[in-house]
Amino acid sequence: MLSTLIRRNKSRSEMSFLEHLDDLRISLIRVAVVFAIGMVTALVFYRETPALLNMPLEWAKHPETSPLAFALSQPGEGLVKMGELKEFTFMGVWKVLMYAGFGVGVALASPVFLYETARFVGPALTDREKSGLVPFCGAALILFLMGAALAFYWLSPMSIQIWQHFAEGMKMEVTWQASDYYAFVVMMCLLTGLTFQFPLALIVLMWLELVRPKTLLKSWRGMLVGIMMLVAVITPIAEPISLLVMTGVLFGFYLAAVAVGTVIVRRKRVARGDKPNPEDDDLPDDDDEADDQDDRPRRSQPVTPSEPVAAKPKSTPPPAEGDLSSLD
Repeated sequence: MLSTLIRRNKSRSEMSFLEHLDDLRISLIRVAVVFAIGMVTALVFYRETPALLNMPLEWAKHPETSPLAFALSQPGEGLVKMGELKEFTFMGVWKVLMYAGFGVGVALASPVFLYETARFVGPALTDREKSGLVPFCGAALILFLMGAALAFYWLSPMSIQIWQHFAEGMKMEVTWQASDYYAFVVMMCLLTGLTFQFPLALIVLMWLELVRPKTLLKSWRGMLVGIMMLVAVITPIAEPISLLVMTGVLFGFYLAAVAVGTVIVRRKRVARGDKPNPEDDDLPDDDDEADDQDDRPRRSQPVTPSEPVAAKPKSTPPPAEGDLSSLD
């Protein structure tokens, strides 16, 4: 069993259907094993992992220590004087450890998941498509890390400052619970990282020719509204600065995805022998037009007789019974 998880003795092109299912099971087990290793590592280093996740809170308290100090505002007095995070139940402490382990496990398992996905669908692709598979997986990982880093370094500290600002305005003293804070930081990083991968999903849809690039470009207004709504859902407080910045970044990714998808679809169609643009499929070909013209019924031309044709005498109806006019 262990040797099967480490290496395969048969090429995937020679596998039967059941062997493919078993191969999929092995791929999922590999991803789960790496995820479990990340969780165990976080539990072993249970002192260092919370210290890492506490950094957004420290940056919110002391913006001058943040790498993005220019993007953070000055904290309120209550936030500066706030002490350590508190937890009131034993299960809350366990939740803190689980959130920390979950974040580390996902961070370690995401590259393995991308690799196993690419390896599993690889035999169904052509050599040209396989050559673009590695850059595609690399772009997915880079975009995920960019989104997670943006949430970790900027969105999380800024949201903490805004929360505290509202609390002080309502004359409320907030006691930050540790499990809630760690859940907020981990989920913010994961959701933002996944959101940054949506341009790759658009490229896949265009590559599969489920949607046309020109159709996506025409619906840019609806896409802009959808992106703004998605950002408002992801960010706990959809304040104007983060809303505009995140919407602008994701809308730029959308335009870049349409441009890249247009080039990919055009190359794929040319290599297949089709028209470069998908919109040309709606237009009839020149050969089809000629065939249609040939198939049209020709109008009968009037025949001009070379010699005059004598008109046939009109036949008179027989006289009615009792009519004596015919005897004249």
